[in-house]
Amino acid sequence: MIHRRIRPFNTAKTYPEQRLDNDLAQAVVARGATIFLRGQCPQDLDTAEDVGIGDPVAQTHKVMQNIRQLVQESGGTMEHVCKLVVYLTDVRHREAVYRTMGEYIKGVHPVCTGLVVVALARPSWLVEIDATAVIPD
Repeated sequence: MIHRRIRPFNTAKTYPEQRLDNDLAQAVVARGATIFLRGQCPQDLDTAEDVGIGDPVAQTHKVMQNIRQLVQESGGTMEHVCKLVVYLTDVRHREAVYRTMGEYIKGVHPVCTGLVVVALARPSWLVEIDATAVIPD
């Protein structure tokens, strides 16, 4: 792992009642150039077209693809991601969203906070995720 991950774990063990497989950590120690991403929504970065209307899995794929693309455009990789904040409009989508998100952070172990909110900027958006990454010195 590029950064020092404190107490890495997998959500399959911490949430056995849910079908999750996310590699997370309790803390991340990082040094380097910090990349702060605005909350990424299920929207094409070039066209601003909404993607996956009504489908939390398709929306999460697009959100995580946006995060990966922006981190790469900033000179980093997904291994540099240290923190994610997940905003959901419906707690019933949590498992689907986290399972999908887990595909993009396998072996990375960022810290993560999840929130359920009343709404996002567009009524059709079900998930928004913001990320912080640090490119090592």
